Order: sequence, then structure tokens, then C-alpha cells
Amino acid sequence: MTTIAERPAPTPVDVAAPAAAGPLRPLRHALALAGRSLVKTARTPEALIDVTIQPVIFLVLFTYIFGGALGGGDRTSYLQYLVPGLLGQSIALAGVSLGVNLNTDISKGVFDRFRSLPISRSAPLVGAVLADVVRYLILFCFLMGFAFLIGFRVQTGPVELLAALGVSMAFALSFCWLSVLVGMLVRTPGAVQGFMFLLVLPLSFGSSVFVDSSTMPGWLQHFVEVNPITHLVGVVRGLLLGGPVASDLAWTGGWIAVFLAVFVPLALRAYNRRA
Repeated sequence: MTTIAERPAPTPVDVAAPAAAGPLRPLRHALALAGRSLVKTARTPEALIDVTIQPVIFLVLFTYIFGGALGGGDRTSYLQYLVPGLLGQSIALAGVSLGVNLNTDISKGVFDRFRSLPISRSAPLVGAVLADVVRYLILFCFLMGFAFLIGFRVQTGPVELLAALGVSMAFALSFCWLSVLVGMLVRTPGAVQGFMFLLVLPLSFGSSVFVDSSTMPGWLQHFVEVNPITHLVGVVRGLLLGGPVASDLAWTGGWIAVFLAVFVPLALRAYNRRA
């Protein structure tokens, strides 16, 4: 009978080796946490209301209630004008829930657990943003699918449609860092939602989402001309309906760079201070 003292020492194979470090390690951590966010979303499908039901409500509301007045009595033509605009507005509104969810996790102590793990400090935030890719894809497919059902038609082709999706996703993944920053700064999830709506609604309605900027007062037109949502909508309209996109695409690319350069460092700094 072998005693404890006589038992052989464990070989190196028996001891779990720590994960090797490397340049892709932070990305692996972020992807793992993105998977966690997706599992959480799958278990609470009602969290997708803002990217499924809400855009449809806006589409029906502005097409069948306001479309006759805003479109000069021609709802069909106004629907063509409206759908690309609603895509831009819905992308901006969809980012609100990201900040709310992050703030909720902080208040529940989830980020304290993350801090105790051997992972990159930025992984929880980057992972949450990467998980939102699925939400934005659902938003695009759901809105465009319902729009097709009620009469919207792409006037260009599938390549332009995919290009519109790509530009929309790039803008969404940069703009949502504003919501991440707000989620790190304010104290409660309700405050995040209220603060973000105060920021997003003026950008949405003070743009070319619903009407042409030439119908607005001169002082408001100056704001509309530099509004990032106006240029995103201009790119999507040009790609889906035909027309020039170069100027709006340049503006949109510039705004994406600004959002990433400004809000990502600020959000990470606020996260490090709070978590």
C-alpha cells in the first residue's frame, strides 16, 4: 500500500500552464466577453426591442401618419426617402442600451469580478462593443426587411446594399463609444438612458432623416450640414437610391475617426477610474 509520502510528485504535465501572452491576447479576451454578452442577450430577447419593434414603429408612424404631409401627399415616394434616414436614427438610438447595460454591470459588481481576472483592462468594454455587432445586424435586416414588405425598393444593386450595411456598421461601432463613455460617468442606468436621449434626439431630428434641410430655418441648416447623422444618411441614400456619395462618405469617415479618437480613450480612462 502506497503512503502519501511515497506518492510521486506531479509531473509538469499535471500542472496547468498559464495562458501564453501575445499581441492577440486582448482580442481573445474581448471576444470571450462578447460571447458572454450575446448569451445574456439570447436569454433576454426582450432586450432586442429597440432594434426590432422600435424601428418598425417609427417607420409605420412616419409613413402612414405623417408621410402624407411630409411627402406632399405621396407616401410611396416619401417611404423611399424615409427608410435610409430611419436607419441612421435607429443606429444612434440603438447605442443607448450599451451604456445602460455597462452601467448596470458596474452597479451589480460584475466589473469587480472582471478586475480580479487575468484579462486585459479594456476587454470588458471592447467585448461589449463587439457584441453590439449582432444587434446592429439585426437592426439593419429587420428594418430593411419590413420596409421591403411595405413597398421600399433599392434602386441600385446588392453591392451598394452591402456597402450601405458596411458604412452603417462602421458608424454604429464608433458612435456607440459615446454611450460607453456616458455609462462610465453617470451613476445609474436610468440616468444613462435619459442623458443619451438628450444627446441623440437633437442629432436625429436636427438632420435630414425626415425632411430635406432646405425646408429648415437658416440657422438650423448650419447645424444640419455638420451633423454626423445627416452625412451617414446621405451616404446610405446615395447607395440605396442612387446619387453622389463622395462628399457624405468623406464626412462620415471623418466623424468615425473623431468618435474613435475622442470617445475611446475617454471611455477607457473613465472605466479605469470607476472600475
